[in-house]
Amino acid sequence: MNEDALNTSLRKFLKKVGVTAQRELEKSIRQAVADGRIKGNEALPAKAVVTLAGTGLSLEIDGAIELE
Repeated sequence: MNEDALNTSLRKFLKKVGVTAQRELEKSIRQAVADGRIKGNEALPAKAVVTLAGTGLSLEIDGAIELE
């Protein structure tokens, strides 16, 4: 295994996850506020799940998105 290739590939994947997730979360929150489903001052529970085929990894990360 090439450690440099692994590191580079992981960084690219995580950057893609971060950018895509942020864009979709922002869009979803704005739409929920516009639709009146949330007020816009909550802390919304959030969970991310990452799986890695061939390894058995299933990682859950819990947190909250605070709107104020």
